[in-house]
Amino acid sequence: QVQLVESGGGLVQPGGSLRLSCAVSGSIFRFYAMGWYRQAPGTQRELVARISSGGSTNYPDSVKDRFTISRDNAKSTVYLQMNSLKLEDTAVYYCNQVGPKPWGWGQGTQVTVSS
Repeated sequence: QVQLVESGGGLVQPGGSLRLSCAVSGSIFRFYAMGWYRQAPGTQRELVARISSGGSTNYPDSVKDRFTISRDNAKSTVYLQMNSLKLEDTAVYYCNQVGPKPWGWGQGTQVTVSS
C-alpha cells in the first residue's frame, strides 16, 4: 500500500515562500505522474501542479509563474516550491498521483498565508 507523507507547510506572510515535500513509499513512484492538490475550507480539492513521469509540468493560471513542482525519483519525493504567496493560497496541501484512481490520501500539510 502506497503511503504519502507531506511536510513543509507553515505560516507565512503574503509575498513569502515555502517549499513542500511529499515522500511516497514504495518503488513505483517513478512510473506515475504526480500532482500537488490543495483544499481550502468549504471548497473542493483542486490540482495546483502536475509533473509527468518524464518531468513535464503543468499549472493552472492561478499559480503559474509562482509555483514550481519537481521530483526526485531516487528519493521517491515530489516537491512544490511556492513563491509570492497570496492570502488565497491558504489551504491544506496534498500530493497524489494524478491518474483516475488516486492512492489513499495523506494527512496533508497546512499552508497559511496571513499578515
